[in-house]
Amino acid sequence: MNVDLHCHSTASDGALAPACVVARAHEHGVRLLALTDHDTLDGLTEARDAAAALGMGWVSGVEMSCTWGGATIHVLGYGFALDAPALNDALEQLHAGRWLRAEEIDRRLAAKGMPGALEGARAIQAALGDSRNAPARPHFADYLIQQGHVPDRPTAFRKWLGAGKIGDVKQHWPSLEATIATLRSANAWVSLAHPMHYDFNRSKRRRLVTEYLQAGGHAIEVVNGHQADEQTGTLAILAREFGLLASAGSDFHGPGNWGEIGSYRSMPDDLPLLWERFRHDRACIPAGI
Repeated sequence: MNVDLHCHSTASDGALAPACVVARAHEHGVRLLALTDHDTLDGLTEARDAAAALGMGWVSGVEMSCTWGGATIHVLGYGFALDAPALNDALEQLHAGRWLRAEEIDRRLAAKGMPGALEGARAIQAALGDSRNAPARPHFADYLIQQGHVPDRPTAFRKWLGAGKIGDVKQHWPSLEATIATLRSANAWVSLAHPMHYDFNRSKRRRLVTEYLQAGGHAIEVVNGHQADEQTGTLAILAREFGLLASAGSDFHGPGNWGEIGSYRSMPDDLPLLWERFRHDRACIPAGI
């Protein structure tokens, strides 16, 4: 079964509407999909219905922002009910925080001679699809390109929006422990997203995994898109050592960005797979799959 447990739509910072993400996944051979938009469940009903129409396996998903060790960490949750009260309450708080962050990015860019960024980023976001969520940094980057401030997204992030730049507004996300507790309260399976993306040395990464496991995490994303083979090897070692389930996903955001949906490095053969647990959870996979 071709599985993709990490992708994004216009409900957050992706380029395709939820139903279009599902259709593209199906075209690329995906048979079990989780749409994992950032800090929102807004696209899940549309994605679920589209998957059912195509006879695809589907599992509810979300990618939640939190803090650990002074850094922003992302945690993936799967298999929860869409109306889980504590999860929805937590996401509403994150929703409000993302709007405050967008407003601050707008103020900072205006102070550098680039006014109208929030309105422009919102217009770009709206052109992609209806979303009540705040525009994300890729939307701001596309506005800066549109206005001729930068030639492309890499330059926008390198000069203005990337780590340590003026557009890198630190949000007061909840703690890693609180986020895992929220997901566990919704009976979700919990996976640590792309652990090699964080600028940690080996010791700090091990400490993150230790505290993540202690907080109640189930799995680690061993494979994220086409990351380097040595990174997959490092994460496989951590999964074995800590007794964690292994997960995988493309981290698809749109055509030409971050690689194609359903496409990622091979998973080592000896690891216990998170999605195998979904087979025993009828809430996760539609009947007949």
